[in-house]
Amino acid sequence: MRAAVAMILTMAAFGQAPEPAPAPLVYAGKPLRVEAVCTEDDIQSLGLGCTVEQPCAIYLELSTIETGANRIVVAGNLHTETATLSSVLLMSEDGGVTWTEPHPRIKNGSLEQAQFFDLQTGWISGQMVGALARDPFFLLTTDGGKTWRQRAVMSEPGPGSVEQFGFESATAGTVFVDRGPGAEGGRYALLETRTGGESWSIRTVGREKPVLAKRPAGSAAWRLQPHAPTKSYQVQRKEANGRWVAVASFLVNAGACKPKDTELREPPPEEPTAAPATDAVEVFQVGTPKNAKKATPKKKP
Repeated sequence: MRAAVAMILTMAAFGQAPEPAPAPLVYAGKPLRVEAVCTEDDIQSLGLGCTVEQPCAIYLELSTIETGANRIVVAGNLHTETATLSSVLLMSEDGGVTWTEPHPRIKNGSLEQAQFFDLQTGWISGQMVGALARDPFFLLTTDGGKTWRQRAVMSEPGPGSVEQFGFESATAGTVFVDRGPGAEGGRYALLETRTGGESWSIRTVGREKPVLAKRPAGSAAWRLQPHAPTKSYQVQRKEANGRWVAVASFLVNAGACKPKDTELREPPPEEPTAAPATDAVEVFQVGTPKNAKKATPKKKP
């Protein structure tokens, strides 16, 4: 609650109105729809060829899952066929029945990998997606996923994406960033943190891919699985008998992107205005009418 109030006050200080959080989704056996938001600015800035007659389909892509106790976290992005609109982070605290978005969607962002060190501390890697992946970042939580904060990996903006990361404690971790061909000093950068991901420092930069120790695998009892019959992603749990059971599912189809309908329409016909009644109008005349008789002045006695 305090974090939410602080965020609202910060955005107000910069003249920004916080976007309302999407309403919680409740799974009752049918796939849930994560509604996409597409604005005129998105269409223009991303160069989308969406029209009123031919809208651009928007798709949900889920790429990672982490679980602990009754908490389930899944993350990914919303995109058209040619551009990424925003990141998506979904969380359930009741085993998959109720789902909320604990962090605002990041415009043009995509979330890729997640890791929880314990029930309270976790990270999700991501980057901004345009013509090239750039500005890699982490979402951090220290309260079990109820709130998240975004932290940049590199000290300056630039091309790059998180290829792999791992934390061996709640504060110490490493990340391997692919900065793309032609990057100064080499394509690959290895960075480390001692602050739980709040800040990062470069350990090595070179042309050879660094080798990171494999982090502990996530729970083998949970997985994200595409489900063709319903065109959805299923969050599945493995039962004791080895059977996989869906505890939630999300439709791949998340809506459409199109400009506002600006078609010109004929205005409705004006209703005729009745002429004012003459007997209801009081007429005032200025000066003497031409046909008025002049008054004869009285003679003095």
